[in-house]
Amino acid sequence: MSAPVRVWLNRTYSENVFFIDQLRAAPRPIEIHATHTDPDSPVLAAADFGSLEPDRLSPEAYVEFALEFCARRRIDVFVPRLGQLALAVRRHEFEAIGTALVCPSAAAIAVFESKTDGYAAMDTLGLPTPLWRHVRTADELLAAVEDIEADGGRPCLKPATGAGGEGFRILTREPFGLRKLTGFPDATVQLDQVVAALAAVGSADLLVMPYLDGPEVSVDCLAAPDGRLLTAVGRAKQGRRRHFTTDPAYLEPTRRLIEEFGVSYLSNVQFRHHRGRPVVLDVNTRPSGGLHQLRLCGLNLPWAAVQLALGEAPAQLPEVGLLGADYTLVSGVQPVLPRQSLLPRQAPAPALEQAGAAVLGLV
Repeated sequence: MSAPVRVWLNRTYSENVFFIDQLRAAPRPIEIHATHTDPDSPVLAAADFGSLEPDRLSPEAYVEFALEFCARRRIDVFVPRLGQLALAVRRHEFEAIGTALVCPSAAAIAVFESKTDGYAAMDTLGLPTPLWRHVRTADELLAAVEDIEADGGRPCLKPATGAGGEGFRILTREPFGLRKLTGFPDATVQLDQVVAALAAVGSADLLVMPYLDGPEVSVDCLAAPDGRLLTAVGRAKQGRRRHFTTDPAYLEPTRRLIEEFGVSYLSNVQFRHHRGRPVVLDVNTRPSGGLHQLRLCGLNLPWAAVQLALGEAPAQLPEVGLLGADYTLVSGVQPVLPRQSLLPRQAPAPALEQAGAAVLGLV
């Protein structure tokens, strides 16, 4: 039997227990390493070797930790979520110790690190984006809200950087009242409160855009190392119901985006709708948490990405027209590591012990 391919997933989402399941379905032996700062992350229990990693390291110190980890564990393929940009900048150092990175180039990652930079770059190419405004001050925020209201939209606010729906709020001019204290909390926030908070701090890095209609369509992509799109399937969701789509209205802008910016390996492009027209909501230069759902279409994109990283041609990918049936998601049970089996935090590389300790507040 051939030696196992050693794959490392660093600090990642709980849903990636399913990413690990798909790697285990590969026709070759896979040895999976996972690290996290949360001892109760189910990804640690799902891996062959789960351990804690140091927290609060600078990007540079984290790269040093990762290089030492890869060398010590003889990692063949590293699938990073945390620290993608800093890691990609030093890709050649990982290659020198025999580790391939499953992430796009630093140039491609940098374009989408900031949502405002990403929207500006997509606008340059004529890709479909919503009306958006980059704001820093209270006056700029008010001007952006007035622009969106004049266009007939409902203004929303979110940080210019961040993952998923972190910091998303719907702005309202309705005064705060007791009605806000009934029912379940929602994502609305009073505009005057945000203006006052922004004026108090002076400036912040924010994005204002209209509320976009559903359904949300999340396109999972696999691209060659040179950025050539190999396959893409959209997952549409509205309410509980979910289905797959290969509608060109989503896949053609996705292809242009992936290939123009060279977004290699696994990525995800999210669409919503503005007046019935699909627009790009977000671009993730990493595999999505829902990537495993493409199993219903006969696709194992995690293993295909590992094959690409190893310099191999992926096995024949099924025709994307053969889509799975409609489905929904339900909660399940996933084990975590027993407390007594937890390993101590991984120490940084010896050369970084002093710097790492300082960052962690130990000296």
